[in-house]
Amino acid sequence: MDRIKAFESDFRTYYRPLCLYALHYLGDPDVVEDVVQESFTALWRQEKPVANVKAWLYSAVRNRSVDALRRTGKTEPLPCDTEGPITDDEAENRSALEASLWTAVDALPEMRRKCLLMAKRDGLSYKEIADELNLSENTVRNHISRALESLREGGPQMIDFIFSFF
Repeated sequence: MDRIKAFESDFRTYYRPLCLYALHYLGDPDVVEDVVQESFTALWRQEKPVANVKAWLYSAVRNRSVDALRRTGKTEPLPCDTEGPITDDEAENRSALEASLWTAVDALPEMRRKCLLMAKRDGLSYKEIADELNLSENTVRNHISRALESLREGGPQMIDFIFSFF
């Protein structure tokens, strides 16, 4: 029973960050989910306990991502940011931060989340959002401002990431 609880906890903790990590390599959300699920299946099938589950999962996801790329005939891309290639550790840290950001976005009240995503993800103006949601522009502005304020509570690292991500 303890093994099941530990596995469930690991899944809840690492699933989203691992998906974001694999997405840096693969770019295809369907393949990403398969790779991450295969990695968790392999973890479950381990006969001996894994000493460092996080390291084991990240390694398994990276290796399966590379295998998936090879099957499609693509060469292995390096995860990049605006300054060029990044290390696996940097990609892992970035995926964990992205997962934290999306968890925080998911926790926002529905209208704040909608307004924020429409503005930052979809690139809509406040007027376009107001028209689509049947709100005033000032209400949209307030929702986005409060959403960003809530996200800023994640600390300086989260603030930098929010503005680089959006």
